[in-house]
Amino acid sequence: MPLSKDQIVPALVQLLGETGVVSEVGDMAGYVSEPRHRFHKQAQAVALPRTVAEVQAVMEWANEVGVHIIPQAGNTGLVGGQVPLFEDEVILSISRLKGVRNVDAAAGHMTLDAGTTLQEAHDIAEDAGMMFPLYIASQGSARIGGVLGSNAGGVQVLSYGNARELCLGVEAVMADGSIYKGLNALRKDNTGYDLKDLLVGSEGTLGIITAATLKLFPKPDAHETALLNVASPEAALELFAMMRARAGNTLTAFELMPRIGIDFQLKHGMMAQDPTAEMSDWYVLVEISVPKGGAAGGLSQAVESAFEAGLVSNGVIAETLSQREALWNAREQMSEVQSREGASIKHDVSVPVAAVPELIARGSEAAQKAVPGIRPVPFGHLGDGNIHFNFSQPEGADGMAFMDGADAVHDAVYAVVRDLGGSVSAEHGIGQLKTGLLKQVKDPVALKMMKAIKSALDPKGILNPGKVLG
Repeated sequence: MPLSKDQIVPALVQLLGETGVVSEVGDMAGYVSEPRHRFHKQAQAVALPRTVAEVQAVMEWANEVGVHIIPQAGNTGLVGGQVPLFEDEVILSISRLKGVRNVDAAAGHMTLDAGTTLQEAHDIAEDAGMMFPLYIASQGSARIGGVLGSNAGGVQVLSYGNARELCLGVEAVMADGSIYKGLNALRKDNTGYDLKDLLVGSEGTLGIITAATLKLFPKPDAHETALLNVASPEAALELFAMMRARAGNTLTAFELMPRIGIDFQLKHGMMAQDPTAEMSDWYVLVEISVPKGGAAGGLSQAVESAFEAGLVSNGVIAETLSQREALWNAREQMSEVQSREGASIKHDVSVPVAAVPELIARGSEAAQKAVPGIRPVPFGHLGDGNIHFNFSQPEGADGMAFMDGADAVHDAVYAVVRDLGGSVSAEHGIGQLKTGLLKQVKDPVALKMMKAIKSALDPKGILNPGKVLG
């Protein structure tokens, strides 16, 4: 028999004190409401441990009495992995687990408590004269535990990799309250299974990450940034190959944007004018990081060659920091502006880089057959094959009626993604939104292995039940 709220709250107060527990419905609103407002279940309570020992105490209690725990970091996830799925759950927020355990700039790593925000991690690296290169739109509120739990990507995956590749080790509290002490700073350690990589990307279903050792990199001397006009995704792909051949790993961003996304921003006053000299069907945001001691001007030379090759018709190279920020704003506002244009159906998908133009062409055609008049707004990380394949409602359409037809659009897009050998979740994860989809697309042997791992590490199903595996 599940414990009642009247039993749960006093038990948590005994473990964490009065200020360590939130139980009033109004006070829990910020914890149970996620960014896209898709999921609307209440929690029994929110636990706010201040120390790793308190996290352990909560998990030992929960495992003993059978209370389900939802690990939550910054509550910025877009697939509902961090909010209630059932009505008997307790949210365990790591927001108070903040602090720096160690910074070793010479060795290229830092160890932070998991409640530290991503922006704070950037600042800590900056103070040490180094850089932590994971940048996402929600970095002011996203926390290290959640960034790792969801294996976040961002705009510099092209050069530095996603969260998993930027993490050397983790500390985690397991379902029974035991602690995995894996804060390894070693670059090489072949001593069995890589348990860190198992926990990173597990979305809080296997353990609660409480600290992490993260890689640091030398700060570039400068960034060279350009927004370029291209005729098509095919031309953008050719441009990417040329830029990558010239710049190698110093090409840190290569982002594709459609004309319609710029038009939306102009229409809704999010920019005063087209950032480039003329209108274009497609745009590419390119950034090269100039390493210490490296020669500047590489981007302008590459752009000149692209003009000569007919891959670029026009563009602008940022000459000041404010100009660079304006170009990046044009990219970062792509998602936000769609909400101002009405309802939108969104997909976070990836395909082999060479297949991105085909994904956009076939996916747009399939979606328009499903919903005539639908407006494709595909944008994102062309350099690593991750496209945010979004669709705005037809002009003048009823938003709710449009969203009622979302399944047909999802089916159409995911069919193309699967045919191209892609993934239905590139960087947002599975959460509770895509559990049914995962069962459809994942290799049966892989699903069997994942279920076996979950059963072994959390035999009572205490951690984040129903998420990822359903």
